[in-house]
Amino acid sequence: MTSPSLRRAVATLATGALALLAIPAANAASAVPQQTPPGPRTATAISAALAKDNTVPGTAWMTRPDGKVVVSYDSTVIGSKYKSLTQLTQQFGDQVVMEKLPGKLTKYVNGGGGIYGGDWTCSAGFNVQRKGRYYLLTAGHCGKDAATWYSDESHRNLVGTVLRPSFPGNDYALVVYRAGLTPGGSVSLYNGHSQDIVRAANPGLGQTVYRTGVTSGLHGGKVTGLNATVIYDEGAVGNLIRTNVCAEPGDSGGPLFYRTYAYGLTSGGTGDCSSGGVTYFQPVIEAMNAYGVNVY
Repeated sequence: MTSPSLRRAVATLATGALALLAIPAANAASAVPQQTPPGPRTATAISAALAKDNTVPGTAWMTRPDGKVVVSYDSTVIGSKYKSLTQLTQQFGDQVVMEKLPGKLTKYVNGGGGIYGGDWTCSAGFNVQRKGRYYLLTAGHCGKDAATWYSDESHRNLVGTVLRPSFPGNDYALVVYRAGLTPGGSVSLYNGHSQDIVRAANPGLGQTVYRTGVTSGLHGGKVTGLNATVIYDEGAVGNLIRTNVCAEPGDSGGPLFYRTYAYGLTSGGTGDCSSGGVTYFQPVIEAMNAYGVNVY
């Protein structure tokens, strides 16, 4: 039989033991880090997420100078396609600006006259050379559509054959001129005149530019975006120049330039030269570096 004083001592010790056992549990609870809502994502991170998760044809995106990402979509992005796109972009809040494009976002591969391959018509871009050999730069989707190109619809006058076209991902192709052809280094302005091209560069935002093509001829405008991505039916093409210069089917591969500077190759876009539109261009320096060629 224990004495009252001993019972009190045991009770006190038991209470102290419970208190000591409770301290680690309380500390463990307070040591759990509190989850913080994710902060704003950078434009680079948003673009990377779009490149990874967006597979909707007829969409495009680019970063504005203010850091917001403009996500564009054409008239085919409706119903489940539009829902899929907006479910992806909503997570970025007001860091993404949605923009509807007029008409259908497409490659400008057919129509008009120009260089002919298979059932397709495209435009010549820039003449380039390497070690005394001459080549023609044009759009990669043109090079994927046909391996041999002619200067006439009846396929009698051979221009040359395609070497390593790149599309999608990029949009450039190199046509090896047939033996005996020594082309000039200028581009036709489709008005009886031509513009000599002596160097290549990457344009700046707001830069005045001109584009020529066998369907619509000569048109001008401004660079409205850089490093844009477009998803065509065949897949995504990145690092494109966006402009407000119009273009039409058959203008694919045609040159984007200003004075003596070569800037890009016509890839695709929306609209036409009656109502206006948005046109995207493959930077020519990227294409030249891929093939080791130069304008002249």
